[in-house]
Amino acid sequence: MLHRRDAMLRLGRLGLGSVTLPELLRLESDRLARASGGTPAGGLAGGLAGGADAGAPPRTRGRAKSCILIYLWGGPPQQDMWDMKPESATGIRSQFATIPTVVPGIDVCEHMPLFARHTDKVALVRSVTHPSNNHEPSVYRTLTGRINNTLSVPRNQRNRNDFPNLGSIVSWFTPAGEMPAAVTIPRPIGHDGVTYSGTHGGFLGGRHDPMETAAAEETPEKPTHPIALQSDLAEARLLARRGLLGTLEELDERYQHVRSARSIDSYRAQGFSMLTSPKAKRAFRLDLESAETRERYGRNEYGESLLLARRLVEAGVRLVTISWMYIQKGGNVANVWDNHGPFEGLTGTNMLKAYYCLPSLDRGFSALMDDLQREGLLDETLVAMWGEFGRTPKLNAAQGRDHWGAVQTACFAGGGVRGGTVYGASDGDAAYPRSNPVSPEDLLATVYHSLGIDPDAEVYDPLNRPHRVVDGRPIHEILQG
Repeated sequence: MLHRRDAMLRLGRLGLGSVTLPELLRLESDRLARASGGTPAGGLAGGLAGGADAGAPPRTRGRAKSCILIYLWGGPPQQDMWDMKPESATGIRSQFATIPTVVPGIDVCEHMPLFARHTDKVALVRSVTHPSNNHEPSVYRTLTGRINNTLSVPRNQRNRNDFPNLGSIVSWFTPAGEMPAAVTIPRPIGHDGVTYSGTHGGFLGGRHDPMETAAAEETPEKPTHPIALQSDLAEARLLARRGLLGTLEELDERYQHVRSARSIDSYRAQGFSMLTSPKAKRAFRLDLESAETRERYGRNEYGESLLLARRLVEAGVRLVTISWMYIQKGGNVANVWDNHGPFEGLTGTNMLKAYYCLPSLDRGFSALMDDLQREGLLDETLVAMWGEFGRTPKLNAAQGRDHWGAVQTACFAGGGVRGGTVYGASDGDAAYPRSNPVSPEDLLATVYHSLGIDPDAEVYDPLNRPHRVVDGRPIHEILQG
């Protein structure tokens, strides 16, 4: 077994890691405290032998090995993208024209011509519905499948009482390996001092937080399990500053006397294996891609996030979440799919034509579909796309649309999805579901089922209480087999 002092020194020399060791040590200390207090080891908050190591139920027959969730934070307008209602009245219908796609009968927005080439791979779910028109509870529900009436609006800092999000549930049911189970890029949702609830492991603990490559802007937080240490800190200086060797010695003594803590080795081993794994190091390096490939995806944060997501699932990451946002020149965070308008001199509708919305989504999504298909990965990689709600039927005074939880469209592709299909329908103004209403819980259940995780399976909180993974039904109608 790798000695802890040796492991620490190796980390300092490498200067790269899947976890921050101060955080790792804190988590281990927390786990030891729980264990010494009589808390059962199997499957708890960050459980000592949590997730797949704790006797998880057998996998169902989902076809996907990985999932990329493109989360359009702010609320994409269904009437201006993929559920257009050209026959609606002025003031309701989109200011954009519709264009046909490769699937007869499925039309999309004129500003999505590349997406239109891939609708034979896509299932559109046009009847997603829930009652909230506020960002915070809607983000929480669409990422966790739970309603949380305790959230503060607009300040709802994530905490360990939260229900775990999609990536954390996937982590729970994924054995420790060379790569993290879940990664959030380019950063979690957050602004004005808070990182949103619903973006990490909640009561499952830090062990199952998705890896974050950067912290939320405008917050004092550090990313969970960042992939690199500060490059300007030498090994000796880093160790001295953090006092980690002394902490390790203290933890060593405790560790050797708590039998239940020995399972922590598997998690430490995962972290250290990622430090030395060529696969892990290479996966995050976009500079290894050709200039032509990077141009196809787009030389911006959105295209690069989609390209990185492809590289991560190729390397074995099971769930990659892309949080779509825009950082303004002054550093302020903007959820640009929240297209009320005016914004930087643009009306609401014209926001959608800016590079940070439809052009980058159209380009990056198309490149992702092309590459997954060419590499033979499309059938085992589920691509899902939704936001926290849709947009109002009526255009507002700034020629944009406001929050609207009553209906939105979600998009699925690959991973065993029946391409060229539409499930559910909205009414004539894309305002309410007309048929087959779908809840956020159903969206999550579809992802879990596709990844081979039974939605009826259970996770456990710090008090060892069981919680069903999600109270939803997979949308079998859009899935093959």
